[in-house]
Parts: sequence; structure tokens; C-alpha cells
Amino acid sequence: MTATPPRVLTIAGSDSGGGAGLQADLRTFFACGVHGMTAVTAVTVQNSLKVSAVTEIPAEVVAAQIETVAGDIGVQAAKTGMLANADIIAAVARACDRVGIGRDRRIPFVVDPVAASMHGDPLLRDDALAALRGELFPRATLVTPNLDEVRLLTGIVVRDHADQRDAAVALIGQGARWALVKGGHMHEDRQCMDLLYDGTEFTELPAARVDTPHTHGGGDTMASAITAALARGMDVPAAVRFGKRFVTRSVRAAYPLGAGVGPVSPFWRLAPEDPEQSGP
Repeated sequence: MTATPPRVLTIAGSDSGGGAGLQADLRTFFACGVHGMTAVTAVTVQNSLKVSAVTEIPAEVVAAQIETVAGDIGVQAAKTGMLANADIIAAVARACDRVGIGRDRRIPFVVDPVAASMHGDPLLRDDALAALRGELFPRATLVTPNLDEVRLLTGIVVRDHADQRDAAVALIGQGARWALVKGGHMHEDRQCMDLLYDGTEFTELPAARVDTPHTHGGGDTMASAITAALARGMDVPAAVRFGKRFVTRSVRAAYPLGAGVGPVSPFWRLAPEDPEQSGP
């Protein structure tokens, strides 16, 4: 009998274009050799150009999805994506407590505070920012905001690496155990520098910036790869390094799709001739 792979849960919204959201999460989980499960928080109507509409799932339904899969199948690590509103965030926090997800319950929990699409369309209501800070950050093993999300969550506008450090300190002050401040939106920086902080030590994670307009789903892909690595038993620094390598390769493999921005692609991981195809 084939052994059951690690089970990983994404609590996120659906992207009808398949480039980001839980579709990107599941694609990444598969490429990383883990079994992906979903708790759907919202259904978006979107393509490569824009988000046209969002339908939020009732909070109690989101919570029921989490508890149902955890109670039967089990969860080795979990992540969030788009959570839409404060009621859903509160329900997710309570459900995670009940099934043992979160740093105090020992199941790793990656909080990706998705606030807007890459087109600038809002994916998080104003009341949800305070709920993220108050409800989920204290439960998070790791938070993974981009620079736009850092500004919304902390008020810090990151223009350079010193600002990036200030932002990481502020995020830890809001309750997160580890903070990863992603530097992909510092477009003037020739490197794509991410910064990991645990409240004591800063770890810089540089990579060459890839010249492509197709970066849809990059944040989801990185957070999902990190979550998969945590489910396989890596510690946070090793999992983040794995996620960084994974998303960098996925950006290099990005492809055009539709008339707008195409997705980053984990398909490179499936090429049998690739020397980096081995699991985390």
C-alpha cells in the first residue's frame, strides 16, 4: 500500500482564472508532494486582467470545512490566503483552535495576509485588518506579507532594506512568531530580497530579480511551498529557504495567459530532467 503523504490545508479564496488563490496553492502542494485540502472562503470572478466580483462564503461554512477535514483526514500544516472579512477571520481562529492548528497547538500555521489582488482590486474588507492582527497573528507560526500588505498592517512604507527591518520588527510586535517581509515589490532593487525575522535575528534571503511581467500567484506559491516544507518536518528557516528557491524557479517558469498577467508556474518541478526535482 502506498504511504499517505503529508496533508496540508489551505484556507483561501478561489481564483476562477486559476492563477492565484487556492488553485495556486493546490498546484504548489502537488508539485511539493503533499496532499492538499481546502476551506474555501470566497469565490472571485476574475481573469488575467481584473477581479470583477467576489462572493464571500458564510463564516460558519468556512469553519465547518476546516473542522471536517481536520477531524477525519488530519492536518500537518495549514496556511491562509484571502479571508475577506472579520467574521471569517474570527471563525477561522476559533476553528483552528479546536483542531489544534496554530503555534500553541503545534500544527504549523502560515498566515499570508492577502489584502488585494495584483491588479489592485481589494480582497479584504477594512474591518478585517484589525481582525488579522488581533486574531490570527498571535496564532501564526509565520506571516508572509508583501510590501503593500505591510503598509496596510503596520503603516510602514518600505522603500529600502532598513524599512524592511522596521516592518519585520513591527509584525513581530503584532504577535507573529516569525515574520517574512517579501521584497518583490521593491522594483528598483536589482535583487529580490526577502527578510526573515524571529524577534532576535534577521536572515536575508536574496535572489536575482527575474525579468518577467508574469508574476500572478507568486505570493500564494511561496507561502504554499513553505507550508508544504513545514508539513514535511522542516523548521521555519529551512522551510522559508525552500519556499524562496521554489518561487524563484516558478517565476522563471512563468507563462503568458490571457490578455493580462500570467501566473508563476511550479511545472518546472515536474520535468524529469530537472536536477532540482527532488522533494523538500
